[in-house]
Amino acid sequence: MEFCDDCGSMMKTEGDVWVCGSCGAEKARSESAEKQAVTTQGQEESEIVDTSEVDPGDMGPTTRERCPECGNERAFYEMKQIRSADESETRFFTCTECEHKWREDDH
Repeated sequence: MEFCDDCGSMMKTEGDVWVCGSCGAEKARSESAEKQAVTTQGQEESEIVDTSEVDPGDMGPTTRERCPECGNERAFYEMKQIRSADESETRFFTCTECEHKWREDDH
């Protein structure tokens, strides 16, 4: 991925050059730089994070968050990076009353 030096927009490849879709600026492509680029292709996403073995006293801080199961207004929370580094963290909640667990992703 390359960004335009003139306007900061993301550039697209067209043959041997990067072309800015916003201002039309062009930049030569570098094969060696592109080989060193890190991509998210082939990385696995983790869908399940098990917090069932964690003692409620060790769950950490609480926040005002409505439990979808019992309606209680407090929940323990924890944030984990479960997807690629360029995506936001996932927030995991555990109700302080019924111990129902749910998660919230930014989309």
